[in-house]
Amino acid sequence: MPRTAPDEYLQRAYTLSTTTEARTLYNEWSTVYDTDLTSAGYASPRRAVETAIAHLPASQPTPLRILDAGCGTGLVGSYLSTSALANKFTLDGLDLSEGMLSVARSKNIYSSLDVANLNDAILKPDGSYDVVICVGTLTEGHVGPKVLGEFVRVAVAKTGLVVVTVHEKVWESGGFKGEVERLERERIVDVVAVDEFGILEGERKGGWMVVLRRV
Repeated sequence: MPRTAPDEYLQRAYTLSTTTEARTLYNEWSTVYDTDLTSAGYASPRRAVETAIAHLPASQPTPLRILDAGCGTGLVGSYLSTSALANKFTLDGLDLSEGMLSVARSKNIYSSLDVANLNDAILKPDGSYDVVICVGTLTEGHVGPKVLGEFVRVAVAKTGLVVVTVHEKVWESGGFKGEVERLERERIVDVVAVDEFGILEGERKGGWMVVLRRV
């Protein structure tokens, strides 16, 4: 039986309408997800890790407590493990797909990996993490903008960073730009950076890299 083409998976990903559809898609895709995205030149995980490191305070706790929200197969974890933060962090992951989590678990990078729907409240206490990273999840048919408030809630007050990528197609129309502005207006966060970036290697557009610091 021939395998499903990467473009077909992507087309399905952008037209998801239910949690069940999303879970089914990513469970099916999980075994070849890394291969497909590496072949496509997927740059978001690397760029998000580099962005997080660039905005860390000079003085930081060791180990750094990091949450990878929508972690998928653990691409962010793989980049963290070979970055300047190697051996200086503990990493928890959340994802809707048990198939994706199974691949992430096999990499032996994460301290914990749990099934979670990011459209619901995150079952973590306030101020649990020094850094929250979310890559590739804030896109068409996936997770809505209210999750940004949850990311901020579980970040440490005063110093906690939230680093997220948002697909350009939902940045304004999906309410993400407006939610960032609300969080800043209500003095819940400081907006550290909002920069356009290339989702694929060699590109400069396609998404927005957002860095927030909890007030």
